[in-house]
Amino acid sequence: MLSVDNLTLHYGQSQILHGISLTAKPGEVTAVMGTNGVGKTSLLKAIAGRHPYSGGTMTLDGTLLDHPTAYRAARAGIAYVPQGREVFPLMTVMENLESGFACLPKSEHQVPDHIWELFPILKEFIHRRGGDLSGGQQQQLAIARALITKPRVLLLDEPTEGIQPNIIQQIGRVISKLRDQGDMAIILVEQYFDFTYGLADSFFAVNRGAVVLEGPRAEIDRETLLARVSI
Repeated sequence: MLSVDNLTLHYGQSQILHGISLTAKPGEVTAVMGTNGVGKTSLLKAIAGRHPYSGGTMTLDGTLLDHPTAYRAARAGIAYVPQGREVFPLMTVMENLESGFACLPKSEHQVPDHIWELFPILKEFIHRRGGDLSGGQQQQLAIARALITKPRVLLLDEPTEGIQPNIIQQIGRVISKLRDQGDMAIILVEQYFDFTYGLADSFFAVNRGAVVLEGPRAEIDRETLLARVSI
């Protein structure tokens, strides 16, 4: 389980996160919701080691992650699929996937069969450059590359942004399959309310860098949550 306790984060003199605390359990989708600019992406970047946080603690299965770098976070089992996907445009699909080998021992430098099963279009386009893929195909590639690292925690930042509806449905099915395997905690940052509400097991609504509503799906009314994340 990933546990974040009283996390604060600054950009220069501006405080972005104000004591964020959350837990993400294996076999569950934990949704972090809110409007633009409330700190959702900053939270994921802090967890992924992409941006230093100012205070608070993070633990994974009881082990303290003491201000990790991106490499140390990946080695610990945290995979990050950023907003905008960040695929390498001049590298092929296969080369993009192989970039996920960096934090694995050499004996594990192969693409598992389940990657092709989850994303069959990637096998069809294995030699196509990342920059030549559609937005939806790039999103699938970005998620697949993250899964190559065999994560214990998967961070997804706006995976439906700019994606055609049929690919959104496919990505939703992939997230459901990963959750149902039971060995991975998934943190989903997403503004597409119906997509998120249909997938998540627990919710953390964020406003101005602080959690304003939290709880499991069974305890949070849909309309109450919608009102909180639409402020």
